[in-house]
Amino acid sequence: MHSQNLLDRRRFLAGSGVAGLLALVAACSGGAGTSTGASSQQSATGSLPATSKRGGTLRAGSPPPPTAVDPITMYDGTAIAIVQLVADYLIWLDKDFTLVPRLAERWETPDGGKTWSFALRHGVVFSDGTPLDAETVKASFDRLLDPDNKSAALSAFDTVLAKGGVAVKDPSTVVFTLERAFSDFPYLVSAGNYNTLILKKDYAGDFTKKPIGTGPFLLQSYDPSKGATLVRNPKYWEQGKPYLDGVEIKFYADDQADLLALQGGDVDTQILSRPALVSPLKGAGDIAIDQVKSTGFIALTLRTDQAPFDRKEVRQAVAYALDRPGVNATTYDGIGALGNDHLFAALFPAAPTDLPQRAKDPAKVAALLAAAGVSKLSFPLTFDPPSKDYALTVQSQLKEVGIEVTLDQRTSADFYGGDQEKDTPWLFTKANLVGWAGRAVPSQFIIPMVKSKAVWNGSKYANPALDAAATAYDAATTDADRKAQAEIIAKALNDDVPVIISVWSGNVRAYNGKKFTGVQAHPASYVDFTSVSAL
Repeated sequence: MHSQNLLDRRRFLAGSGVAGLLALVAACSGGAGTSTGASSQQSATGSLPATSKRGGTLRAGSPPPPTAVDPITMYDGTAIAIVQLVADYLIWLDKDFTLVPRLAERWETPDGGKTWSFALRHGVVFSDGTPLDAETVKASFDRLLDPDNKSAALSAFDTVLAKGGVAVKDPSTVVFTLERAFSDFPYLVSAGNYNTLILKKDYAGDFTKKPIGTGPFLLQSYDPSKGATLVRNPKYWEQGKPYLDGVEIKFYADDQADLLALQGGDVDTQILSRPALVSPLKGAGDIAIDQVKSTGFIALTLRTDQAPFDRKEVRQAVAYALDRPGVNATTYDGIGALGNDHLFAALFPAAPTDLPQRAKDPAKVAALLAAAGVSKLSFPLTFDPPSKDYALTVQSQLKEVGIEVTLDQRTSADFYGGDQEKDTPWLFTKANLVGWAGRAVPSQFIIPMVKSKAVWNGSKYANPALDAAATAYDAATTDADRKAQAEIIAKALNDDVPVIISVWSGNVRAYNGKKFTGVQAHPASYVDFTSVSAL
């Protein structure tokens, strides 16, 4: 989420910094031998709400993208928003993270999740008139699976889908053959893996110069310092949509300037709203706030292979030093949910319910440090600017129990730069804060983050029992089996504490409620303006 090219990892983590993708209770995943999704779930009429009207331009404020707006390599929330207005996915993730058919009408697995077949929507054309077909979809995924293209989508497919695993059955059917059974695979080819947009077969970069897609809008102009102008796509596949004539995105250098533009009427909504800034404005004047839970979080990552965090007791002591409700109040204006130092948010259906919630316990902190033979704990905490508020909160709270934290703020370029295999700060410093965008399924955290020798295992944690449970979780086809493996994983992480997850984030989106309706927050700060209309 909250959000986020410097490197493949940051592309994967960000969205709003951000902003999280979550599997909420209504999420569908397409079980073995079943079909998930149907075209009937999509509106074909485009009928307007009674209080709305067709036309108008929605003005949205957002920070400028730090790098090129490219569907393959983008990582920040602004670039993602622009591309999502122009291009489309096989599957969208609704704000409750139901899987919603887009370019794919339905999908099924005949063999327990090892092979997946996707039937494409008929009659879809790109904005230049080129028809959508299975060869085009295959080319899009072949491009993402090629390591030379450095797409963050590749990391999400690690150990699941390899180059060469996509085939064309017929012009309207694409088949994915996986490396192993993965029952949540539809999420990996959905907006939950935000680089998986379907592009033309001959796409070669320069998206802002040749912005061809199947989405609801056309990119009319783009200025990296000022913003973007988009107009309705007359060839959009969903009849009657979008309702708007266009979208104008204006870039602002910082959150305060963006907020002032909203309050002053220069923009009608924000792409990336910060809860702590906009929540107090709810109901004030024309400003309305939409709010959702998320599975994004800021991870306090501890190097388990270096002193002092090579002792489990020390890691546990830091975890027991945190006042989690206080973190929630300071960082998310109280709209987040308490974390318990494992990767299963309560919003994930398989989340364990019998693990006691970890809470601040100064006596426990002292006892754990004594058991580890540590009389005085101090350590540097490395982070980049989006995590500054969280860093200050951690520093203050740990000081209350006698733990000294020295803040080591880097630029984002420095924090995520360097050699990703040996010295990049976000993976190799002793303790750091990493803002992970939420994901639709927990495996999208577990696979790259905590499995032994995982690509983004900044804690250098290794646990064969967790590795086995994670593989079994991915292959599970029943809720009972999944919950059993989730409990093993969660208990291991909660006890070993390679990462401290104190709070799961919440997301908001502020907008002018007197002028527009249909503007919604999204767990990943994504934008879907197809149903937005003027009042």
